[in-house]
Amino acid sequence: MEAAPFTSPSSTCKTSSISSSSSLISLSKISYRNHSPFKFKSRRNLSVRASNDDSVVTLLDYGAGNVRSVRNAILHLGFQIKDVQTPKDILNARRLIFPGVGAFAPAMDVLNNTGMGEALCSYIQNDRPFLGICLGLQLLFESSDENGPVGGLGMIPGVVGRFDSSHGFRVPHIGWNALQITKDSEILDDIGNRHVYFVHSYRAMPSNENKEWISSTCNYGDEFIASVRRGNVHAVQFHPEKSGDVGLSVLRRFLLPKSSLTGKRTEGKASKLAKRVIACLDVRANDEGDLVVTKGDQYDVREHADQSKVRNLGKPVELAGQYYSDGADEVSFLNITGFRDFPLGDVPMLQVLRRASENVFVPLTVGGGIRDFTDLNGRYYSSLEVASEYFRSGADKISIGSDAVHAAEEYLKTKVKTGKSSIEQISRVYGNQAVVVSIDPRRVYLNDPSDVEFKSIKLTNPGPNGEEYAWYQCTINGGREGRPIGAYELAKAVEELGAGEILLNCIDCDGQGKGFDIDLVKMISDAVSIPVIASSGAGVSEHFSDVFSKTNASAALAAGIFHRKEVPVQSVKEHLLKEGIEVRI
Repeated sequence: MEAAPFTSPSSTCKTSSISSSSSLISLSKISYRNHSPFKFKSRRNLSVRASNDDSVVTLLDYGAGNVRSVRNAILHLGFQIKDVQTPKDILNARRLIFPGVGAFAPAMDVLNNTGMGEALCSYIQNDRPFLGICLGLQLLFESSDENGPVGGLGMIPGVVGRFDSSHGFRVPHIGWNALQITKDSEILDDIGNRHVYFVHSYRAMPSNENKEWISSTCNYGDEFIASVRRGNVHAVQFHPEKSGDVGLSVLRRFLLPKSSLTGKRTEGKASKLAKRVIACLDVRANDEGDLVVTKGDQYDVREHADQSKVRNLGKPVELAGQYYSDGADEVSFLNITGFRDFPLGDVPMLQVLRRASENVFVPLTVGGGIRDFTDLNGRYYSSLEVASEYFRSGADKISIGSDAVHAAEEYLKTKVKTGKSSIEQISRVYGNQAVVVSIDPRRVYLNDPSDVEFKSIKLTNPGPNGEEYAWYQCTINGGREGRPIGAYELAKAVEELGAGEILLNCIDCDGQGKGFDIDLVKMISDAVSIPVIASSGAGVSEHFSDVFSKTNASAALAAGIFHRKEVPVQSVKEHLLKEGIEVRI
């Protein structure tokens, strides 16, 4: 049954009345503020006139987050892209995709300052083909509580609010979850009972006022709106461009609504949020200057028997593509050399991201050297500028290591959030779901937990001299320098500063293949309400089920066993399914 076309009780759009400009404004340069929604009265005649080119997709890229993946998905499906430059481009679009990434308030500032908001409302009210993604769905609602209240476009009744983490549900909602389809939406026809990828901290809730819009919901603590449809207007909270083949099918059905798409739909068994299996690629230049994927043994990446050459386990773009085909839920790049004095000069790593995102339609995370810096000419670059370049090159999330340690130390000392740390800068604009903090601790054994001021735990297995306790000292600079802060204290601090996820390593376990440090993972995953990724030590499939069954880890990451083909990604997932642990198939 076809959904009713868009009809509005009035022809108004609830956006702020701000003069327009002819081009989009870079989000990183905007200071945002709260908006109050009110009836907008158009000052000019906005006529909608569609282009006649069926192969062209108009893309509203307002300057934040990873839109490259959406571009690549559109190109992969055989379409061309026209970028919105002026409000007129929206009005003349034949089909429009709005891949909203980032925070609500800065996005509304861009729409209002450029006149795009008014044009977008007019386009939607004329029932033109529209697909909003993630924030592109949220902005259609009346307002958001994110740094708010902040007025939205007012097309759909309701307020976008933050997930409730008080009952043990981790916020942000990150990962592969199931949908409950409530009515025919056409673009969701191929999903079946399969997982799609979400990454967000705020959501819109179903109500009597908006129920006729809702085409699917998702359960994560509460039942929230996963997608809407009214006539030719669609929007989804999940990311189809990051949901693998099933996500590409959503885009394909939007772009080819009249075609009879053939092929048998693959049915899955998705019922809830899946545990994630992540492939990590440590990338660095070898002695010949080529970027290679390597793997350390307690952070030492050189071969001891071959004139100390850097271990070469493959090419990063090719391996990323292979892991996507093998079923990895995410791919993480860690740039362990980088241009430490000039991160934006690391063209090879940026190129790896660009090329990988062309054919890898699951989330990409990148870390290494993301911080404030001043180049040799004395020009200052903020960590936000550095992160923005990685986002534009294809990254979905940014991983911060050493810089997060320094920020946490300062915060714990002063108890003041300055807003200047890399965590705060990036999360304020892109949302905390875009910021991962990588923690690299080392065990320090103790006979008496009162010997240190930091959080210590009783060990499952005693230390080398029979020690029953240990605290986990955080390190920086690739594990070479210890700092006076524990992993527990760091995790709590970075969560308060705005991190959305923690990548928890363990130097003692790295490259050993004896399993994750369950004591450490349990301590940290119990201490924070954001997702925790267990890393370091995986050697067999059973290590993954072990960490998921004994801790609150949301994901588990491995590198060497995947690179050396000792344990394939698919074998891990098959094992987890047999153990009753839900994963994406």
